[in-house]
Amino acid sequence: MLDVSDEVRAEIGDEEADRLLDGGDAPGSYDCTSCRTPGDSEQERTSTVLFVGEETAVLAFAHATCIPSQVVPVSEEQLKGAVRSITGKDDDTAHTPVQEPGPVAPPPAGEHQATLGITCGLVLIEGELRPALVVEPNGPIARPGSMSQQDEFLPLLREQGFGNVTDMNQLPAPNPGWSALLAMGKLHAVLQPGSAGNQSAWWQAHQPLAVSEGWRAAANKAQAVLMYAAPAGTIGHQPREDLMRQALEQAAAQGVLVAAAMPLAGTAA
Repeated sequence: MLDVSDEVRAEIGDEEADRLLDGGDAPGSYDCTSCRTPGDSEQERTSTVLFVGEETAVLAFAHATCIPSQVVPVSEEQLKGAVRSITGKDDDTAHTPVQEPGPVAPPPAGEHQATLGITCGLVLIEGELRPALVVEPNGPIARPGSMSQQDEFLPLLREQGFGNVTDMNQLPAPNPGWSALLAMGKLHAVLQPGSAGNQSAWWQAHQPLAVSEGWRAAANKAQAVLMYAAPAGTIGHQPREDLMRQALEQAAAQGVLVAAAMPLAGTAA
């Protein structure tokens, strides 16, 4: 009951793909690379997920209900982390909320490269805990070529489809083309629309970011995450989710919070 997509087949070759489909190299029991719970390729539909680095590649398996068979480009450093995770030799521990700085690639509107802090936490909306990413740069972001010191972070995100948040009890609207790459139970990147219908990394973790089991379960249940963004110094590094929620509500009341809902990468229709 193994699924091998055309793009995975193109990477591993017809011989290996056919061997997998014939059961020769089928994994049998495995830990899903997305939700990290047990799976059985003989009992349920299973996706082959190929992580490709600069020099090496790792084949992993996932519940077909979590993510489809696909090729996931990652850095060589991330791939080493993937191997540790697959072999069970990854000692990372997850805490909620989880915070991680990482580089952000310039969006199409021309945002300068900057360092962003990303916090993974759960927010209660409409009586349900929702997985959220809270993004805050480490300083003002100006447009390329501008001599102004004015922070253009929020205007640039608004231009790309992120909406103003006025009420934290309302779900943000979807932002087509954006997605969050959650693979092997960790957050790898936030992807933005690219050229020719492809996606590029808007933010990418230096190392895959461990998330809590509750956050991962909520993300897999909804097959989507909420991304909130605020200017530098607005939210801060909050050690608890109730404090994070309070900071978000204050930012919304001040009119300096934008947000959008986005699917998990590879699961959008």
